Amino acid sequence: MKYGLIKVAAAIPGVRVADVEYNVQQIESQIAQAEGKGAEVIVFPELSLTGYSCQDLFRQQLLLDKAEEGLLVLLDFTRKLDIIVVVGLPVRIGSLLYNCAAVVQHGCLLGLVAKTYLPNYNEFYEKRWFASSTDLQPQEIYLAGSPVRVSAEPQVFRTCDGACFGIEICEDVWAPLPPSNNLALAGADIILNLSASDELIGKHDYLLSLLAQQSARMMCGYVYSSCGFGESTQDVVYGGNALIFENGKLLSQAARFSMEPQLRIQQIDVERLRAERQNNTTFRTAQDGAAAAIVECKPVAPRDFELLRQVNPHPFIPSGEQMSRSCEEILDIQTMALVKRLQHTHCDKAVIGISGGLDSTLALLVVVRAFDRLGLSRKGIIGITMPGFGTTGRTHQNALLLMSSLGITQREISIAKAVTQHLQDIGHNMQVHDVTYENAQARERTQILMDVANQVGGMVIGTGDLSELALGWCTYNGDHMSMYCVNGGVPKTLVQYLVRYVASLPAFASQHDTLLDVVDTPISPELTPADAEGNIQQKTEDLVGPYELHDFFLYYLMRFGFRPKKIFMLAQHAFADRYADDTIKKWLQTFCRRFFNQQFKRSCLPDGPKVGSVSISPRGDWRMPSDAASTLWLKECEEI
Repeated sequence: MKYGLIKVAAAIPGVRVADVEYNVQQIESQIAQAEGKGAEVIVFPELSLTGYSCQDLFRQQLLLDKAEEGLLVLLDFTRKLDIIVVVGLPVRIGSLLYNCAAVVQHGCLLGLVAKTYLPNYNEFYEKRWFASSTDLQPQEIYLAGSPVRVSAEPQVFRTCDGACFGIEICEDVWAPLPPSNNLALAGADIILNLSASDELIGKHDYLLSLLAQQSARMMCGYVYSSCGFGESTQDVVYGGNALIFENGKLLSQAARFSMEPQLRIQQIDVERLRAERQNNTTFRTAQDGAAAAIVECKPVAPRDFELLRQVNPHPFIPSGEQMSRSCEEILDIQTMALVKRLQHTHCDKAVIGISGGLDSTLALLVVVRAFDRLGLSRKGIIGITMPGFGTTGRTHQNALLLMSSLGITQREISIAKAVTQHLQDIGHNMQVHDVTYENAQARERTQILMDVANQVGGMVIGTGDLSELALGWCTYNGDHMSMYCVNGGVPKTLVQYLVRYVASLPAFASQHDTLLDVVDTPISPELTPADAEGNIQQKTEDLVGPYELHDFFLYYLMRFGFRPKKIFMLAQHAFADRYADDTIKKWLQTFCRRFFNQQFKRSCLPDGPKVGSVSISPRGDWRMPSDAASTLWLKECEEI
């Protein structure tokens, strides 16, 4: 395991019913393949040494003896292999027969886990042959020449790298109280399921939903292997399912109804799962009373690392079939948050600065939706353009077009004269375009908005977004401040996406071209003069770095608490075709430095709605001292 990632495999071997020698050969072939690909754990289907559909042949001593001999062959085969192998076989203990999973590594039998819930309906009559794990009495037995402790007590197996896994068998996960509940609560990061589930119309979709829900509820990885072609089709068909989940997300799956053996290998991020559990107080409370015996696996040499997982470069942006639905949901969250605040304060006026940029555009669209929901006249929305020293014709024109087409009240108040006077009053040279020059403009604009709000009995709507707050790319008590900030939970990459989405809606057809031009305009605070041609000269991403990188860093730092080296590794893969390693490192250093140094701005944020899984509100998800040192994070950045 490296970077908290463990490589697991779900195997569907070729099988012949009751032909143990053939089955062992097939299993050995897939073990060798998985070992060659660096898999650390591999799981095979239920009763994989004999085949699941042996029925009354399980009462034949010859078959049971051959199954034990097959396990002995596997022990010898794995003697020099690091991979942990989990196979299924029938095991007689005392006078009872159990449906078991055997855990094998380095030629040693590490443990034996018996199935708990035995189906006894339709075509499945396991109680005819097998006893439940609840019938097991604690004892030591010899199996395949190896001593092994057996009992009804749950077991969690721990690799030498510290990753922990538990085992349940087929029907166990379908039970009202699956063994995996206790195993996960007792510390298992990953659940392995050896299964033999038949195919019925609609059952597969239900299975996917069941495993997704179980892995999400228990915040675990879930590796599922179910038998396929070769099992008896006397009454049912086994389609073969190799499925790997992580916290509700399907990472990999095999093709069903294949005549060929299949092997699915994927990485599960144990560090990510543990971060989820650590931050979830409900999970921590549920852990009370959960217990399992810990079984230590054998030490292994470090493996070469290769990232197998796809890394989304834009983790905040909705994707897939639910894309439009997600956008509507985000806009509804913002809208209903503002509706409540307006209703609570009995306010029918909203004051908002319109720059023609992304953030103010999204905020204006949200305000319009809120007023429409409340049945208020859009004339109660006072949009104010405040041209200054860096305002360009493009952004100014877009601001005017938006306000006019949306039917809100328009005002224009230039800040040039007031800021010039102010800078003269404090003795600042107008030719020195430093932070004083820039911030004086931002604070003047905020003062205008606040005073106009007092004048009309309205509420100042903040436009600043999550990315700017994370970087501190805002003027303290300038654009940093408002009476309610609707964009505070929305990162910049998502702001762009949402504005583009709104442009596609029929209800905003008249704003379509303007909205798309806003999206295509370079991001800028426009606080320094334009160039000779009137184009934006002060481009934010040239100064502070690409927002898509910063949003990526922000997501993994805050959502999972990943350290810089892991974030860098993930960014390398996510942006391999766009940014060189040196560029990623440079902006990661910038992000870490600014994120720590600018906390004081986040400690006094105005109210605003949380939209996604990452929030920077000091009253909610992120409580950080303003004096926290960034030394550890910057030092690790330097070591990359």
